[in-house]
Amino acid sequence: MSTNVPSPSFTPQGVSSPTEAAILAGLWADFQAAFGGSLNPSDATPQGQLVTALAAMLGANNDLFLKYVNQVDPAYSEGRMQDAIARIYFLTRIIATPTLVTCTCSGATGTLIPAGSLAQAVDGNIYQSLSDATIGAGGTASVLFAAIETGPIPCPAGTLSTIYRVVSGWDSITNASDGTLGRDEETRTEFENRRAQSVALNATGILPAVRGAVLAVEGVNDAYVTENATASSATIGGVSVAARSLYVSVYGGADADIARAIWTRKPPGCAYNGDTTVTVKDDSSGYSLPYPSYSVTFKRAVALPIYFSVQLANNGLVPADAVTQVRNAIVAAFNGDDGGPRSRIGATVYALRFAGAVAALGPWAQVVSITVGTTSSPTDPDVVVNIDKMPTLDPAHIAVSLV
Repeated sequence: MSTNVPSPSFTPQGVSSPTEAAILAGLWADFQAAFGGSLNPSDATPQGQLVTALAAMLGANNDLFLKYVNQVDPAYSEGRMQDAIARIYFLTRIIATPTLVTCTCSGATGTLIPAGSLAQAVDGNIYQSLSDATIGAGGTASVLFAAIETGPIPCPAGTLSTIYRVVSGWDSITNASDGTLGRDEETRTEFENRRAQSVALNATGILPAVRGAVLAVEGVNDAYVTENATASSATIGGVSVAARSLYVSVYGGADADIARAIWTRKPPGCAYNGDTTVTVKDDSSGYSLPYPSYSVTFKRAVALPIYFSVQLANNGLVPADAVTQVRNAIVAAFNGDDGGPRSRIGATVYALRFAGAVAALGPWAQVVSITVGTTSSPTDPDVVVNIDKMPTLDPAHIAVSLV
């Protein structure tokens, strides 16, 4: 049995799907041939509605097939299909994490503050302690709290100040410094960038191999790897690097996992740089206890808060939620969710990179000026990030004004 309805076809450029108009014409040809050629093709007739509905269904199925074919390409995959492609490289999507806050808890000496104890910030968010803590002889204890809700929830210094669930002997709580922002689940763009970088695990160059191995460590947000091959120390990316040594700067991840990743890829006899040293044991086949052990040193990148100041033209079109929209657009661009480069260790944060993201919000978003900096009153066109710093952005650090 033949039909006049065109089918999708595979071409050197990929799958080519017929237009819905072509499908509709083919269906009418089939219906006219089946019913003697005298059917009224008007959409107002029963047969007209039936043919139109069938054409829409066939077109929708073709669209679904096209989407599936595109999902096979890592450049376009998303959701479960992206997870499946990444699984080939033994990668899984980074889950959302909570904001972490180090607090000083005061009270009677010897009081046990059990893991899971609750405190509340001034914005209403609830935080829970991650481990047992005992108030010391000085009447205080340093306790790490995590927000119950995941995501980049700001917790400025002094705002986690209320005990939410009473513990006998625990009198007060405060945070002397800002919390470390959590993160939302890894986006499609972030996940694909990490998958693409992970192939460097098999690189023949030592630096990309080390970086690829470190980036593959669970919890690592970013890494920067360089070396100094000269016989004397050198300043690279704003940091002094020892002679004939490897420099690895990492943000996120567990110390032991990072050290092992570095050790598995570095060449023998190469010195290290940094502030974190971990002992790695070579328990590979052929050795028995006691295993050979090696000290691996790397640099823990510290967060570098970035601030933006955006001035918009007061053109009468600016919506009531303009501040929220602008902040969301800049945060998305900062994280690379808009398809552009994300802000990374050792990179330069250019203010103009974010002007386009704001302007794309609509004709009302007319950018008069945009500046960036590392203080609450940014005035610079760019920020050069040293290789020991991880640029971070709190939405509250984006000031928006109308002129």
